[in-house]
Amino acid sequence: MSFTAEVRDELSRCAPECEYCNLATLAALTRVCGTLSLVGRGHYRLQVATETGAVARTMIGLTHQILKLETEFTVRRSVLHRVRNYLISLPDQPDLEKALVLLGILDRSGSLVTGIPHHVVARDCCRRAYIRGSLIAGGFVADPRGDFHLEISVNGEGFAQALADLIGQTGVRARVNRRRSSFAVYVKSAEDILRLLEEVGATRSVAEIREAQAVKSVKNEVNRRVNAELANQGRSAGAAQRQLELIDQVDALGLRDSLPEALASFCDLRRAHPDLSLRDLGAVADPALSKSALYHRVLRLERIVAEARGDE
Repeated sequence: MSFTAEVRDELSRCAPECEYCNLATLAALTRVCGTLSLVGRGHYRLQVATETGAVARTMIGLTHQILKLETEFTVRRSVLHRVRNYLISLPDQPDLEKALVLLGILDRSGSLVTGIPHHVVARDCCRRAYIRGSLIAGGFVADPRGDFHLEISVNGEGFAQALADLIGQTGVRARVNRRRSSFAVYVKSAEDILRLLEEVGATRSVAEIREAQAVKSVKNEVNRRVNAELANQGRSAGAAQRQLELIDQVDALGLRDSLPEALASFCDLRRAHPDLSLRDLGAVADPALSKSALYHRVLRLERIVAEARGDE
C-alpha cells in the first residue's frame, strides 16, 4: 500500500466531531470525485468514480446514512493498470435535487455552485471534515522518505481557490497550481503538511512521517560528516604531497646538510609518514609537536628554497 493510500484509509476511519461533519465529508467527496449529469429538465444523475477503496466505502456509507438515496455500485477492473475502479451512481430520483443543494453542488435556483457554501463548513470541525473528505477523494501525500509533498487534485479554479482558502483557515498556507485539465491545491512546507494532517486527524501518519524525518536527518548528518572527512583527507593528502615535493627541491638544491636540526627532522619525519596530516604527523613525532609548529617549519623550508633559487 502506498503512503497516500495509508493516509486516505486512516482519514476515512476518523469519527465525526459533530452531527454535521459527515455531511461536510460527503460534500467534499462528491465535489472532488463526482460528475453531475443533466438527464432532463430538473432531473440529474450523479456518478462518483474512484480507484480508492476508502473513497468508495465512505461515499456509499455516508450516502445511505445521510441522504438515504438509492445508489448503484459497480466494480470494474482495469486490464491495463491492473487496478480496481469503483463507480457509485445516484440515479435520478425524487430527493436527488434536494440532496445536491444540501451538499453544496447546486444552489436553490438549480445553478452549479463554484465555491464551497457556508452552510456546509459553518463550524470549525466541519471545515476540518471537508478538508478531510477532499484529501480522501483527491489527495496525494508523497512518501516522507523522499521529497515530501501534499496536494489535492480538483476541477474548477473557483473551487480550488475556495479549498485553498478553507485550508488557510487552519493556519496552513495552501497554493493553487493549474494542471492540464485540473487544478492542484498544494502545501509546500513539511511543517505545514504535518500541521494539516494533524488538524484532520491523521495522527498515525504524522507519527510515521516524523519517524521518517528523524531517520532522514540522521542519514544526512552522517553523509555530511563523511563528506567533510573525505574532503579533509583530500586536502591533507594534497598538502602532504606538496611538502614531499618541497623536500625533493631541498635535496635537489643540495640544502639538506645545511638545514637546522628542526627542519631536517621534519624532512625525515615527512618522508617516513607521507600520508599523514600535519596534526597526525605531529602526534608521531618525538617529542610530540603541534600542527602549528610543523606548519611554521614548512613555511621556513619554502623561504629557504625560494632564497636558494634567487641566489642561483
